[in-house]
Amino acid sequence: MQRRKFLRTAGVGGAAAAASAAVAAPAIAQSMPDLNWRITSSFPKSLDTLWGGAEHLAKVVSEATDGKFKIRTFAAGEIVPGLQVADAVQNGTVEMGHTASYYFFGKDPTFALGTVVPFGLNTRQMDAWLTQGGGEQLLNEFYKDYNIYAIAAGNTCAQMGGWFRKEINTVDDLKGLKFRIAGVAGQMLAKLGVVPQQIAGGDIYPALEKGTIDAAEWVGPYDDQKLGFSKIAPNYYYPGWWEGNATLHAFINLEKWNALPKVYQSILRSACAETNMWVRTKYDADNPRALRELVAGGTKLLPFSQPILEASFKAANETYAELVAKNAKFKKVYDSQMAFRKEEVLWFRVAENTFDNFMARQSAANKL
Repeated sequence: MQRRKFLRTAGVGGAAAAASAAVAAPAIAQSMPDLNWRITSSFPKSLDTLWGGAEHLAKVVSEATDGKFKIRTFAAGEIVPGLQVADAVQNGTVEMGHTASYYFFGKDPTFALGTVVPFGLNTRQMDAWLTQGGGEQLLNEFYKDYNIYAIAAGNTCAQMGGWFRKEINTVDDLKGLKFRIAGVAGQMLAKLGVVPQQIAGGDIYPALEKGTIDAAEWVGPYDDQKLGFSKIAPNYYYPGWWEGNATLHAFINLEKWNALPKVYQSILRSACAETNMWVRTKYDADNPRALRELVAGGTKLLPFSQPILEASFKAANETYAELVAKNAKFKKVYDSQMAFRKEEVLWFRVAENTFDNFMARQSAANKL
């Protein structure tokens, strides 16, 4: 009655809106349950951007709920190893995981499409496919079989091609190369004679140091500098054609997601979107300085040759044809993503690439 009386006397407009908000806000806060979740990351704490994505997400959720929805963060190995995050979320060991979907390519190749596939979408194109092209819905239709609901929560942007003990000048130089590389790209490179190795981030340096592997790709200059790869394998190649972007996801136990109050679902989705931007922009800000420092320290910055890129592109298309022919789930998501790629690349050729290439020429001419 008091509220109705106030609204009658205050009239329509700002005062009424203020009164409504004053009543509604406490009511919403009171209806929020206290939740304590755990999120396990696929990444070590030394990688402050990848690991930091989980921390950032948890911080945003806590602040938005006045601490009622708490998410405790755990690095790779603290609850489960980095490559067992999907299993931990699926079976309810934890409520959430922060990971790269393609780590679980061995379960089903369709997992790779959630992060990136060789010669696929770039960062902006992937974000557009997920949010505007039906990508998130298609992926979650697939993840449902694993009791997972996924929301994009970070992107490394286009990656480097990795660190090699010896220079790789021809396609023949790839034969017999033991190369740490994740996801479907390893299957494609195997066609060129590479021996792919999937190794979690924190284990790459020891493997290089012991000679267990001959080369390794990770992310880009900022992270690679932290991991010290240049001390062992000084040849740093670009571009990482297998990762024109690399989307990270918050994997959420599907039953836990469905049980969340709608307001918490909305807050968690918004926190993932903010984390997606935070990870991406942090890499864009930190990579240039790190690359300069690596080159100044003796790193040899080298491009993959055109024949290597062409052979890799051919191997990629052969692999896709094989996967599409035998995996209907992969085909459904792949067809959507590649149709989107065709349109996006056409558009980027007109404006984005033209501008970027002009600016690149100015940089090469030392005019910036």
